[in-house]
Amino acid sequence: MKFTAEQIAEVLEGKVVGNPEAEVSELSKIEEGHSSSLTFLSNPKYTSYIYSTNAAICIVNEDFEPEKEVSATLIKVKDAYKAFSKLLEYYNQVKLSKTGIEEPNYIADSAQYGEDIYIGAFAYIGNNVKIGNNVKIYPHTYIGDNTKIGDNVIVFAGAKIYSETSIGNNCVIHGGATVGADGFGFAPNDKGEYDKVPQIGNVIIEDNVDVGAGTTIDRATLGSTIIRKGVKLDNQIQIAHNVEIGEHTAIAAQTGIAGSTKIGKNCLIGGQVGIVGHIIIGDRVRIQAQSGIGRNVKDDETLQGSPALGYNEFNKAYVHFKNLPESIKTLHNIEKKLNNNG
Repeated sequence: MKFTAEQIAEVLEGKVVGNPEAEVSELSKIEEGHSSSLTFLSNPKYTSYIYSTNAAICIVNEDFEPEKEVSATLIKVKDAYKAFSKLLEYYNQVKLSKTGIEEPNYIADSAQYGEDIYIGAFAYIGNNVKIGNNVKIYPHTYIGDNTKIGDNVIVFAGAKIYSETSIGNNCVIHGGATVGADGFGFAPNDKGEYDKVPQIGNVIIEDNVDVGAGTTIDRATLGSTIIRKGVKLDNQIQIAHNVEIGEHTAIAAQTGIAGSTKIGKNCLIGGQVGIVGHIIIGDRVRIQAQSGIGRNVKDDETLQGSPALGYNEFNKAYVHFKNLPESIKTLHNIEKKLNNNG
């Protein structure tokens, strides 16, 4: 789709400086602009690029005054960064505005779905599934029996939603994610083998949750694995059975959370963090990347290391860690002198 500078300025409540009929069909970085792209300038570090960019249109702050000729048509707004973010959101909505049901697919006779639905080719919708309005189910997606999906949900290609799962409104499940697979439940028997413990619970995902590509959320053994509203999960995270993650907590990639652990609200958990099972992590906790958590954590703690220490404690200790070889050498010299003097 093509848009003129005049149309864009109207959406952003901005002022056009240059050709109001200038057209764009793509968005780009200012240093990578070309004749059909729109870009923006908000960081002063990038000001030099506005004089060399090939972008057709550039969004700038209303107080920007060029020091030399600019070839791009300018759209002046109060906050260029916010305005460009608004355009990104609009562009994404247009890009994802698919509707209709593609063939071939399988939709069970007992399944129900709302208005403005999109179901891509080769999707599978199981028995008694209930899907809300304005939901997009992309190709090669599996939705298991008795699953409930709210309004304005996007399930991207290749995601697998197992039976009995409940997903709230305004959620995004990215490609390759698996929600509701069996928890890792096995019991050793007298033969030294493992008997599988049936996993008969489910997964509940509340409103406004994002689940990254390749992330796995296991169903509960009994009861529910619960992802509370506003949680943001990065790619390739493992969440085990009966875990509960509190509202508006964000977790970075490759983190693993073992069974029955409860994580509080508004926590920030870095990448590759390992968290043992059956512990409680409080609210507003900060855990640095690659930390290992093996104990309960109180509200507002900041942790680093494996096993994790308090963040300040870790930094103080690290000074000695990195100087350890020199410290041992010094200790040996002192010991040698004492022995010689003895």
